[in-house]
Amino acid sequence: LGPLQTNKAGGAVGLFEAIHTLDRPRIAQAIAAEMARQAKQLKLFIQVNTGDEKQKAGVGLAEADRFIAECLGKYALPITGLMCIPPVAEAPEKHFEILAEIARRNALKGLSMGMSGDFETAIKYGATDIRVGSAIFGTR
Repeated sequence: LGPLQTNKAGGAVGLFEAIHTLDRPRIAQAIAAEMARQAKQLKLFIQVNTGDEKQKAGVGLAEADRFIAECLGKYALPITGLMCIPPVAEAPEKHFEILAEIARRNALKGLSMGMSGDFETAIKYGATDIRVGSAIFGTR
C-alpha cells in the first residue's frame, strides 16, 4: 500500500482501527490532530526500515529511537509497536530480531512483522500482528 499521505489522515483515522505505516513527523502530527478531532484512538505502529533501503518507506535505524520518543512525547500518540518489511533478497530473521530489539529498548509490545511467505518465522521472533494478504487474496 505504501506510505500514508497527510491529506488522507482524516479518512484513515475515520475508517481504520490500526495504522502500520507511521514513519515521519508530518504524518504523526496529522494523525494526532485527526484522532483528537474525531475522538478516536487507533493502534499505531511505527514503520522501521530495518534494511535502510532507499526505495522503501519507514524511519531509518539511526532515527528510530528518536522518532519513537517524538511520537510518544511531542505528539502524545498511543504507539502500539513497530512494523517492518525485510528486504526481499535477505533472510527475514535478522530484521525481525532488529525490530524486536528496538521495541524492547522503547518498551513497546506490538511487533507487526511477517507476511504470507515468512509469517511463521515472524511468530517465532515475537510477532503480534502479521500481514497475510497474498495468502488470502492471491498474488498480484
